[in-house]
Amino acid sequence: MTDTDTLTWDWDETTRADLEDFLSARGITAGPVTTRAIGDGHSNLTFLVSDGTAEVVVRRPPPPPIPKGANDVLREARILTGLGQADYVVPRVLATAEAGELLDVPLYVMSYAPGAVITDRTPPTLATAGQRRNIGLSLVDELARLHTIDVAEVGLGDLGRPEGFNLRHISRMQRLLDHAGGGDNPAFAELHDWLVAEAPGESGAGIVHLDYRIGNLVIDEDSAEVQAVLDWELATLGDPLLDLGNFLVSVPEHGTALNPTAALSRAMLEDGYPSRDELAQRYAEHTGADIGRLDWYEVLSLWKLAVLFEYSRDKAAGGSGDPYYLTPGLVDSFLAEAAEIAGAQQ
Repeated sequence: MTDTDTLTWDWDETTRADLEDFLSARGITAGPVTTRAIGDGHSNLTFLVSDGTAEVVVRRPPPPPIPKGANDVLREARILTGLGQADYVVPRVLATAEAGELLDVPLYVMSYAPGAVITDRTPPTLATAGQRRNIGLSLVDELARLHTIDVAEVGLGDLGRPEGFNLRHISRMQRLLDHAGGGDNPAFAELHDWLVAEAPGESGAGIVHLDYRIGNLVIDEDSAEVQAVLDWELATLGDPLLDLGNFLVSVPEHGTALNPTAALSRAMLEDGYPSRDELAQRYAEHTGADIGRLDWYEVLSLWKLAVLFEYSRDKAAGGSGDPYYLTPGLVDSFLAEAAEIAGAQQ
């Protein structure tokens, strides 16, 4: 989610010169650098930095004030470092800076992963149905591999509290909804009650990304496989099936209205991409997970997205948020899909 004030920040002559010195002193770049904003609207700001030869990525939070616990880019850098020890498909962290060391906020520098970031359409370099199917299978394979990483071995055992994760997640989202006025649609409360009543125990514990979708991945244009997973700001230790459910509701389906997240993955409607059911079955084959209650995790994912969009809509209505969230129907789209899935299980 991006507030309008975050869109105004950019490097100026002074901060770009400071960045040049910072990177040069660490042997990352040499000489004058250029900076260009990249990404699709997450709250942390991401810039491609180049000295004409080397290219790296700098990630920083939005301008202060920053809510406590939010936009923690140094935590994100720590996650990337740990996952790199497991040889997972993430960029390599090259440097970090505390607040006041380079800017008034912390930041980190990571390697740049060239390749395709797919949203509305698959690029011509990946034009065949076979390539698109391979991309889809690679997406779910890498998600499954993430959930099998030994968190203790990579130093991330204290990343979160997986016990009681599901109900605690619901409570946290409900507090956010209450802060935004509770939402006008009665489906918020109905779905909340259904989720609490039907909540399963945690299926397990692992690193969960919580925004895993095709647009947050870099695809290698030769192998048609995931080259890098980006945007780890929401990652924690939790129930892997919530991560799977969250991914699956971002996959659009033919003949079904696209929720706003699925609309960001519209390319997956093209011929060749696996369906939600195929992806779920592939995940179960790789992990041995029981996906008999996957419906609950999909409903929680959709309800959570509705809460986050309602919170952002409330901020925008107050003049402090991105006006995109004032678009009619966004919240109701998530709630309608969640209600349909929950109703099918009754």
